[in-house]
Amino acid sequence: MGSKEKQIASERGAMIISRTPHRISFFGGGTDYPSWYRENGGKVLGAAIDKYCYISCRELPPFFKHRHRIAYSKVETVTEMDEIQHPSVKETLKYMNIGYGLEIHHDGDIPARSGMGSSSAFTVGLLKALYAIEGRIISKESLYKEAIHIEQDLIKENVGSQDQVWAACGGLNTIEFMQNNSIVVKPIIMEGERLKLFESKFMLFFTGISRNASEIAEEQIQNTARNKAELREMQKLVDEAEKILTSENGDFTSFGRLLDSTWKLKRRLSRKISSGEIDDVYGTAIKNGAVGGKLLGAGGGGFILFYVEPEERQRLKDALKGYLHIPFRFEFNGSEIIVYKPNYR
Repeated sequence: MGSKEKQIASERGAMIISRTPHRISFFGGGTDYPSWYRENGGKVLGAAIDKYCYISCRELPPFFKHRHRIAYSKVETVTEMDEIQHPSVKETLKYMNIGYGLEIHHDGDIPARSGMGSSSAFTVGLLKALYAIEGRIISKESLYKEAIHIEQDLIKENVGSQDQVWAACGGLNTIEFMQNNSIVVKPIIMEGERLKLFESKFMLFFTGISRNASEIAEEQIQNTARNKAELREMQKLVDEAEKILTSENGDFTSFGRLLDSTWKLKRRLSRKISSGEIDDVYGTAIKNGAVGGKLLGAGGGGFILFYVEPEERQRLKDALKGYLHIPFRFEFNGSEIIVYKPNYR
């Protein structure tokens, strides 16, 4: 689209809203960092869930002094793209070579910096919306690859490569990261009733602690050489967990025990991953019906997930009554455009 066409499009006022899921990570976290998988390969198992990042994007009418308005936890009004403070908005607009004014608004079902892949869901959702506003279609594969490029190469965040995949694709999957940088997404196929039963085994709680995932991940990345044994063991647990889910009579309780194993390994990757309060929450949960669990994301706070049999759910909820319980379902669509009002008269 040339500059003249973009000016006409802006006068017509397209409006787009994208909806992008957050994710929960079960196994393999840490092996999705390029510093690890380019040498060793990597593999993770997790799922997208029905908690979303919403990005509304409209072409700004030419009546305002500012060229761009971005509303998230703060509101920015700028006349030049380089003035934008939000790193994902700034670099994504540059990457897309947007030559006209935009108003971008973010709403989320969960808070930022909470271990649910919120920053990657934002970037994926913004990319999806910008492609739509340009009248272009982007595949799920291209969507996560471009989001990874923006976050790792342009923003230079210390982020892995799994969050972008779940945001773009949705689903309950294993994701394999090859040494040549290719990514293989493999859905875990389960019969409907068995999937529903598996879904019912988890409880998600919000610790109320926010943290900067990039800072925590930076130390973990620096420790990669020292943590090789732990990372290899965490990667092996992905295959064990996948076998449980794909076996017709696989015992889900064993999946919960593996979560406990991977949490103990994960805590050893960095001194910033856990804390006294998080250890207390985990210990309380294990004493009150949880089989296993783990803190989501890079660590340090945010959401904590537990495997618990349905008959123990109320007991666990009572024991953790000081923390917010977040019911969820798995999500299989990935990033979508839910409002599309294109440019036409």
